[in-house]
Amino acid sequence: MIYKHRQQPSELPLLRCLHTRMNLSAEDKKYYFNLEKGFEGELRFDLFAKELTCECLILHDLLLTSNNTTFQIDSLMITAETIFIYEVKNFSGDYYYESEKFFNMRGTEILNPLHQVSRTASLLRSLLFKQGFNLPVDCKVIFINEHFTLYQAPVNDTLIHPTQLKTYFHKLNTLPFLLTKRHHLLAEKLLELQLDASPVKPKLPSYQYDQLEKGISCAKCHSFSVFVDGRKCVCNNCTHEEIVESAVVRAAKEFKLLFPKEKMSTGIVHDWCSIVRSKKRIKYILDKNFNAAGKNRWLYYE
Repeated sequence: MIYKHRQQPSELPLLRCLHTRMNLSAEDKKYYFNLEKGFEGELRFDLFAKELTCECLILHDLLLTSNNTTFQIDSLMITAETIFIYEVKNFSGDYYYESEKFFNMRGTEILNPLHQVSRTASLLRSLLFKQGFNLPVDCKVIFINEHFTLYQAPVNDTLIHPTQLKTYFHKLNTLPFLLTKRHHLLAEKLLELQLDASPVKPKLPSYQYDQLEKGISCAKCHSFSVFVDGRKCVCNNCTHEEIVESAVVRAAKEFKLLFPKEKMSTGIVHDWCSIVRSKKRIKYILDKNFNAAGKNRWLYYE
């Protein structure tokens, strides 16, 4: 049973918009791609977890604090006898393991996920003990990407490789024991302890309205080679079609995401979308899909 669903990282929608509408620096682009890839891997893991038939409570994307240390758990599963925590890695390509360290094939050392998940397990055990729960904690590193290979991998049941995923989840389904009210209290307590946001704020790129490309991007390929043909927006790049109203609403929501303090007027959305020539058409769409505030020259939409 999914007790807590996964939410996408709060900064991801904004970074998607910025990546589409401006040239990010190499550092910002790397951060965005890693965030996108990590979230994609977690969603793949969720598909496996969703199919579990054993009695369990699954909480995705927990942010907790223990011993004055904030820590994040990709996924946690409460079973009758054990709490499993999962660190999901969406690595792709070839890596190797040497002297208790992980390296890519260029010889660059990466953070050891075994150390990461071990630290997380230790913090969770301490937190649970203080809350009066003493179920054992077992930790796993899930390599979710089928195009990942780890050479010289240690014989370690903490690491679950892509070829082992189906077998691992099949074994979980053989767990025979039932959950009690105590297990549900534990799940509720973890939700109660969940932090609203990380104390460390992500450093997002700075941007201004004039720096961003205007127009409506293709909902499929994200190209700006889009033109209006009657009631549809058509992409010259991939031929994808979208109803103009839907495209304008999507673009307007992007504007609100990027500029939450700005008042969204008909004129601003008309300039932002650029390819829709008629201001009246823009106003009709905004009237239909957003709440109007103010009057006459000062009319804007929320």
